[in-house]
Amino acid sequence: MKHTSVSTIILSVVVQEEICLQVIDWRLIVEKHGPAVWQTAYRLLGNRADAADCFQETFICALKVSRRQRVRSFPALLTRLATVRAIDKLRQRFRRAQVCADAVDLAIVPGANPGPAQQAQTRELAVRLREALGQLPPQEAEVFCLRYLNDMSYRQIAKELGIRTNAAGVRLHRARAKLRELLKTVVVKEEK
Repeated sequence: MKHTSVSTIILSVVVQEEICLQVIDWRLIVEKHGPAVWQTAYRLLGNRADAADCFQETFICALKVSRRQRVRSFPALLTRLATVRAIDKLRQRFRRAQVCADAVDLAIVPGANPGPAQQAQTRELAVRLREALGQLPPQEAEVFCLRYLNDMSYRQIAKELGIRTNAAGVRLHRARAKLRELLKTVVVKEEK
């Protein structure tokens, strides 16, 4: 399933909201920013069904936000909403202990041809990272995702979250420390 087919689903929901279409061209918003929302959701969640749900929830929530207040930056709003929605889904997964075994790698190195053992190991690490992200406090998980999945600087993170740059750094440091502890068993296994 590509993000464009999911865009069609969300557009059918948004088209019913005539008042917003007079002010905001939702078709353009989805076409322009949908790929980034899809990428954020898919990279965090690792499966298409959850990413599609997250994608749709993100745009529905953006619609609701745009009704209540003026949106200054749709890319920032959509990235944040997608990240928060994806983290919520990870938390739900963790609570129910239903982690998907067919998770996709969080990062793919271009030109690399890892063997089957390394691919399996990378998938396992990606699953464990998703589980660990689901255990972090929401603010720390959000900063971690914005930094490492969306390649945002501390300053960009601080601006998007409405916090000081130092606070973004502290949250990121705490997230890394907690993830390091949670993933320690995976690293020990890999070294053996």
